[in-house]
Amino acid sequence: MKVLIVLTSHDELGTTGRKTGFWLEELAAPYYRFKDAGAEVVLASPKGGRPPLDPKSNEPAFRTDETRRFEADPEAVAALADTVRLDSVSADDFDTVFYPGGHGPLWDLAEDPDSVRLIETVVRAGKPLALVCHAPGVLRHVTASDGTPLVRGRKVTGFTNGEEAAVGLTDIVPFLVEDELEQLGADYSKAGDWEPYTITDGLLVTGQNPASSGPAADALLTLVTGVGGSRA
Repeated sequence: MKVLIVLTSHDELGTTGRKTGFWLEELAAPYYRFKDAGAEVVLASPKGGRPPLDPKSNEPAFRTDETRRFEADPEAVAALADTVRLDSVSADDFDTVFYPGGHGPLWDLAEDPDSVRLIETVVRAGKPLALVCHAPGVLRHVTASDGTPLVRGRKVTGFTNGEEAAVGLTDIVPFLVEDELEQLGADYSKAGDWEPYTITDGLLVTGQNPASSGPAADALLTLVTGVGGSRA
């Protein structure tokens, strides 16, 4: 089994002068779900090289056993330091794709034609896909084979308006994930703020927040091993 994890290359939090990037737990928890299942894991980002880590995600309050394991793992650290360029990736080489969140993806991956192409190719090939937290916003320009939004009529979740308000970034982000998914016609649902919540609709897995990243990876593994649904 070969898994592609797609990370953001964007590090500016709007015009605040603060840094953003990917959220460490949302990489580390899935990374070890996949590695412990025997998968080969490849990390990619639009610019390649070392993607920006949201510094807040590595503050003591947000560290987990998985983030500490990741930072102490030479193989993981080396992979993160040298991600492949997204435009060099072929969906044919992977069994599944996982998108961690963090605020960065709202600026780059949500508008990236290589990301759109990758997701559309994965979906049309009947392979499972998972996105967590802010990453479901990356689906905003992705279409189904009939040209309609991929998420239209599908059960999805993602970072809530309440969670965005709680971190004080409602007026900073380029769009709100919850609002965007609903405007695209998705059947959006959510749990309480910061509670783990993951939805599987056919071969599409979405998770609400950082705490949902491990469960989303578990759901993705279930699909890859052939236990899950068949709706592409």
